Amino acid sequence: MSDIVKQIIARPIQLADQVVKASEYVCSFKQDCAEIKAKTEKLASLLRQVARVSNDLYERPTRRIVDETEQALEKTLHLVYKCSRNGLRRVFKIIPNAVIRRTQQQLENSIGDVSWLLRVSTPSDDQDDEYLGLPPIAANEPTLCLIWEQIAILCSGTMEERAEGAVSLVSLARDNERYGKLIIEEGGVPPLLRLAKEGNEEGQENAARAIGLLGRNPESVEHIINSGVCAIFAKILKYSHMKVQLVVAWAVSELAANYPKCQEHFLQNNVIRLLVGHLAFETIQEHSRYAIASKQNMSIESVVMAKADTNPSKGGKLRNEEREKGQVVHPSGIMVSDMHKVVTKTMGDKSVKTMGDKSVKTMGDKSVKSRNDRPHYNKSNRKHLSLIGASIKARELEDPTTKNQMKAMAARALWYLCAGNVTICKSITESRALLCFAVLLEKGEYEIQYNSAMALTEITAVAEQHVELRHSGFKPTSPAARAVVDQFLKIIKNANSDFLVPSIQSIGHLARTFRATETRIIPPIVRLLENSETDVSTEAIITLIKFACPDNFLHVNHCKTIIDVGGSKHLIQLTYFGENSLQALALILLSYLAMHVPDSETLAQDEVLVVLEWALKQGHFTQDSTLETLVVEAKQRLEIYQSRNTRGSFIR
Repeated sequence: MSDIVKQIIARPIQLADQVVKASEYVCSFKQDCAEIKAKTEKLASLLRQVARVSNDLYERPTRRIVDETEQALEKTLHLVYKCSRNGLRRVFKIIPNAVIRRTQQQLENSIGDVSWLLRVSTPSDDQDDEYLGLPPIAANEPTLCLIWEQIAILCSGTMEERAEGAVSLVSLARDNERYGKLIIEEGGVPPLLRLAKEGNEEGQENAARAIGLLGRNPESVEHIINSGVCAIFAKILKYSHMKVQLVVAWAVSELAANYPKCQEHFLQNNVIRLLVGHLAFETIQEHSRYAIASKQNMSIESVVMAKADTNPSKGGKLRNEEREKGQVVHPSGIMVSDMHKVVTKTMGDKSVKTMGDKSVKTMGDKSVKSRNDRPHYNKSNRKHLSLIGASIKARELEDPTTKNQMKAMAARALWYLCAGNVTICKSITESRALLCFAVLLEKGEYEIQYNSAMALTEITAVAEQHVELRHSGFKPTSPAARAVVDQFLKIIKNANSDFLVPSIQSIGHLARTFRATETRIIPPIVRLLENSETDVSTEAIITLIKFACPDNFLHVNHCKTIIDVGGSKHLIQLTYFGENSLQALALILLSYLAMHVPDSETLAQDEVLVVLEWALKQGHFTQDSTLETLVVEAKQRLEIYQSRNTRGSFIR
């Protein structure tokens, strides 16, 4: 910065010297030119001070102020040259008084601008108590000058002043999106990142919050990512105070939500693994019976716990001792629920032992790696382990509110990071995160539950589109996957939860993963067809369509289940009397039932054939050629098995 400032400041200094020298030879307006000379000398003195402190100057306002000053000095020099001419040449050169007054005012403005630049660039210890206010250059846009001043404080102030400057930028960015763009354009991101990296706890927290607010559009987020935010946020998530970490997790979620392309950058900087670690902290225990580990990575404690679970007489005693010690505690302070017993039992089965080596080994490796991922010291491993213990102890001593907020923000960050990204979703399903989401969805506070439900919805949506992820992450033998499904079914059966729609959607995303023997999934979803809320009924039909469509290998089995639990009656009602969107969806599902189970006596008794014939006469159905073709095919299939003469009669 020093060399750049010296280069751009040289020209204005030269012009100021020329004005002073030319003022000594004026022939007219001598008094006015004397005032111009005095102002120019003062301005030249300030410009030389700028050159001397060039290392501490904030570049953006420096360039603009120097440019404005250079233009003012060029006009001033031209005026002084006019006043120096004599004889007949001066007769034909009329100089209005307004021009002279305007030139003097421009010099005054330049003096004010340069004085302000020196003031904001001077460390606070060297400043006097005089407040110069906003510079004249900011007359048309005072907010820009306020942004300059706060960024300058971030560059040269003390830690406390830099923290306060970040608060001011947070306020500006929160109030107006345009101000956020100005902060980025004026170079506010690098000093904010330095504060996040080097500042105290308050400064880090304010800087992270400002960065999250600045990333409101893809262009801004891309600029922030290119400035190196990922590495700094990863370091904070690893070592900083939890109050700072939860703000960073929130900022990550904001950046990922507004610019999904940044997901890979966070993945490369291990942010996903660190967020999963925060999610798992005090949610599941790494060496408890809820851990998923291969035989190679099982510790002695894991073996003991596994044996205790298989021994009823000793297991109960051991579990009681474990509860007394508080080893398995959830964010809400409630102990392990019945859902965990299902997970435990499943994990003790032989099927768990034969799980794919790749996924199991990855989970075990990640668990071990999360414990050892700390800065390495050359003195001794014992000291390294003690530092890790101290760090974990500090996290354990945090107040419950902060811990819950951390989990909520970690879940929110993972929600947006895994959206549409198969690589991140795969890393989550191979880690402890899937089981953590299931636990938090059951026992977490409302915000934790909501973010966990939305994260699982995004993961299952990606799994629906990627066969490999679906088979590896949500196979029926996976304890974590079973725990997730159990929680979704619990919410669907309850049918009055705020997370009902995401739960229905997630089950629909996983429709192709369920076995034919899994008969507990469809009945509660069919019962939702009676729900008075349109969005619930709509999602229920869409989910059932995914079970009944030909893309599902077990579509015939699922269609029979839908019919057996009375789904056809609800669909007929919705086809006749539902809203337009519901009518079309109900007709699609009814057509699939007729196509795949045309010999159903229930469909004959419910007169589904009559419904299909009626639908083909409705204009709003026949406008969609795909829907019309589907209904015609279903009608033809039913006609083969059902008599036209006797309604409801069944032909074998």
